[in-house]
Amino acid sequence: MTSLDTRVEPGSFRDPGNRVFHRGTEVLRGLDERSAGDWRTLAASDFFRALLADGRVCATEEIAATPPWSAVLRHERIPFVSHPYEWSFGMLRDAALLHLEILREALAAGFTTKDGSAYNLQWRGASPVFIDVGSFAPLRDGEPWAGYRQFCQTLLYPLLLQAHLGVDFQPWLRARVDGIEPDQLRPLFRGGRRLLPGVLTHVHLHGAMQQRNAGASTADVRDQLRAAGYSRELAVATVRGLAKLVRRLDRRPGETHWADYQRTCAYSAADRLAKERFVEGAMAAAGSPALALDLGANDGRYARVAARHADYVVAVEQEPAVVDALWRALRAEGERRILPLVMDLADPSPGGGWRGVERAGFAARTRADVVLALAVAHHLALGRNVPLAEVVDQFVGFGVPGGRLVVEFVHPEDPMARRLLANKPDGLFPDYRREEFERLLAARCRIERRWELPSGTRTLYQAVVGG
Repeated sequence: MTSLDTRVEPGSFRDPGNRVFHRGTEVLRGLDERSAGDWRTLAASDFFRALLADGRVCATEEIAATPPWSAVLRHERIPFVSHPYEWSFGMLRDAALLHLEILREALAAGFTTKDGSAYNLQWRGASPVFIDVGSFAPLRDGEPWAGYRQFCQTLLYPLLLQAHLGVDFQPWLRARVDGIEPDQLRPLFRGGRRLLPGVLTHVHLHGAMQQRNAGASTADVRDQLRAAGYSRELAVATVRGLAKLVRRLDRRPGETHWADYQRTCAYSAADRLAKERFVEGAMAAAGSPALALDLGANDGRYARVAARHADYVVAVEQEPAVVDALWRALRAEGERRILPLVMDLADPSPGGGWRGVERAGFAARTRADVVLALAVAHHLALGRNVPLAEVVDQFVGFGVPGGRLVVEFVHPEDPMARRLLANKPDGLFPDYRREEFERLLAARCRIERRWELPSGTRTLYQAVVGG
């Protein structure tokens, strides 16, 4: 654990009993004496073996310990780490349900989880997986679920906000690493809204209980609950009730321009076929890339092409409803190699939490072997006024040296570009020209191949980053 290639995970420090490290490509967790004892009890249980067997918890094994740790675990590496404010509504709900399902089984087996945070879950494609093995601990009679407040603030409250009020939760979660406080929600759920499912119990009464017990210790609360007859069976029933509530919450993707982009965009059938063939060829030329990134993925057409060649594909799209529709489709297909995320490329996720590094920003997490930037450059340059050179720099920055960049340039005379320019002052983008784009791209990459689509107003490029 002290070798030069070992680094501490910046987001792992809140539980002093264990800490996550990275050693090369390995993900390791050091446990102190008490946590090591809890782990060995957990590892011997049938319920935990079942969780590992069906993949609901990340694969974990104990390896030789090194000081100062009493035990060291090695976890499977998740292909791409994402944050809850990058998930769609359906993704957050599925993550919440897995968390509750695992907790219910843990309680029945005599265990609990010390945390209830959405950050304890990650994704294998469209399937959630619980990663915080250090959160499990033996259950003590009369002890409330220590993770309830975190669960409400990072999972339940965002779901209530969107399901009941139609407000996208992503900006709320991004603003505070600890999630949404009850005091923030209560003003939004007054009057008749207090009676909406889950609001009275988990927002108003929960907030009141927090205020009432603000000065009480955990031991005091545990003694009060034990005296009131709080039991394991009651805890299991409470978790079942939470799961029933979460299942009832829904917010189907609404109708947006982007939700039906493939039908409403300016592509002809010939354009679409030529573009798909170009992407297929570029992915084949990349060999067997570990990670492909699809920027502006929309319905996932090209992410699926990329997945035929890459081990894993991250498909980012700005519109939450579009990401939710894509995720639901991928889940129905059982897809475990494409991860859809909500991401505004003009305002990507920054670093957050303690010292700004507890939750790494999107750019810091992204080093793709292949970057697909199809029909996205004009939205950034013309729609969001980002200088064309900066747009190219962003695309290149997401890739690794020697990796492939597949990018589409939409000419100024293209119908979509003209639509974006319609409300802009004349002459605002003098550098937005195909020749300038090629010059900028060639300065940062080696262009291997270019192809003009049959429409004559869009050009595709395949390039080697830093070549």
